[in-house]
Amino acid sequence: MPSTQLNAHSAFEYFSPAQLRDIHAGMLEILQETGCELHHEGALRLLQAAGARIDGKRVYLPAEFIEKALKGPPSRVVLYDRSGNPAMDLRGRNAYFGTGSDCIYLRDSFTGERRLFTEADQVNAVRLAEALPNVDFLMSMGLISEAKPEHQYQLQYANMLKYSSKPQVIVAGSRQSLDDMTELAAAVAPGGREELKRKPRFLLYDEPISPLVHGFEAIDKLIYAAENSIPTNYSPGMMAGGTGPVTPAGAITLAAAEIVFGMVIHQLANPGAPFVFGAGMSNLDMASMQPSYASPEAMMTQAGLCELGRNLYRLPTWGFAGCCASKVADTQAINEAATYIFMAGLSGTNVNHDLGYLEFGLTYSFDLLVMADESVSQLRRVFDGIPLSRETQALDAIREVGPGGNFLDCGHTLDHYRENWFPGVSDRNTFERWAQLGSLTMEQRCKAKIAKILNEPPKPQNADKIGAVLDNYDRAGTGRANIS
Repeated sequence: MPSTQLNAHSAFEYFSPAQLRDIHAGMLEILQETGCELHHEGALRLLQAAGARIDGKRVYLPAEFIEKALKGPPSRVVLYDRSGNPAMDLRGRNAYFGTGSDCIYLRDSFTGERRLFTEADQVNAVRLAEALPNVDFLMSMGLISEAKPEHQYQLQYANMLKYSSKPQVIVAGSRQSLDDMTELAAAVAPGGREELKRKPRFLLYDEPISPLVHGFEAIDKLIYAAENSIPTNYSPGMMAGGTGPVTPAGAITLAAAEIVFGMVIHQLANPGAPFVFGAGMSNLDMASMQPSYASPEAMMTQAGLCELGRNLYRLPTWGFAGCCASKVADTQAINEAATYIFMAGLSGTNVNHDLGYLEFGLTYSFDLLVMADESVSQLRRVFDGIPLSRETQALDAIREVGPGGNFLDCGHTLDHYRENWFPGVSDRNTFERWAQLGSLTMEQRCKAKIAKILNEPPKPQNADKIGAVLDNYDRAGTGRANIS
């Protein structure tokens, strides 16, 4: 299970243990004194039976209640590939990178057009993510514009299963669509639903409503995930300065309160069910009134919140990387995307999604996904660290070459040069050689790589099994057949 972990003498962290305890104390104060608004009668009954103080839909959680829940989830979650092999070990500082979900638009790599995302685009997006070696997991990347809303997520997931072997992070519209996707995953897992509990193929992405509101669908999915041992997050999509405090410490503390409130319900539904801790806290740009993807503050708050989850709560962590505010896959896009990728690696966030996002997640870009794949590759080489031994210090080779010599034909160079990183879409040629090869820009080389991958014939897997489940849905949108 290859991952990215910084092999260095010291790790990058913002907070001391005492400061993390201060954030925890602030989170407890919010949940005890301000409380949260909850719109789910079943969850209200669960909390009331457990001893929470409830006033209408406002819920107040005592500290001992929260401390007990924080001890429940496992400190390690493993996600498996389509064949049931372990693929992502979510613990400690292991960092994995994948795509985002549900963009409305696609910036077409070959026409330059910004247009609605189609099912054909989604199939191509999945095939591209499958082919890129540093994309560890995938989300759907786009909303299928021609799909009926009640079948949107099922169709997305069916394509993810057919055209990729990698683990997934899924989005569901309701408990029913989540159950449908679980049924699709069970159809291709030899042991069905019971195997999925032991070897989960996907993680559920779920969100509260900042500040401090927990809607019915989000809580219903959270409870379903707990009952079925499906790993899930509960990630606030906060806009700091709008739906959350503008200060990084305030945004972190509020996000922690929202996450922990959901986790309390999750653990009441099934103690010990797997849970991943994290959020997105992009600050609101007061000039454009847009969330600032890849702003320094967004990266800082993600890092700080993940420190809380990893170091104090001993939970796997969730975050962002490879996304941007740019409208096209240009210099701004790769600058923001690559900076976020390196920051996620430095902070040791376990699950980092949104590679390939343009325009705050409204538009998807295959070009940026290819560039981000290369950035993750560079990150992994940097984070490999510097092995130290007599051989790596090259002491014998230096004596052999001596003053004024060169190492080009030295055996030590032959033994070790392949350890260096080699680019995929970056260029290292001389100007003359670059001109001979067509004077291609990085953007043009990315398009050539995309074309090469997508020109290969599609190779769907388990199409019959997946099709049999899909046949239970009315694709015209007039209803849904019963699934046992």
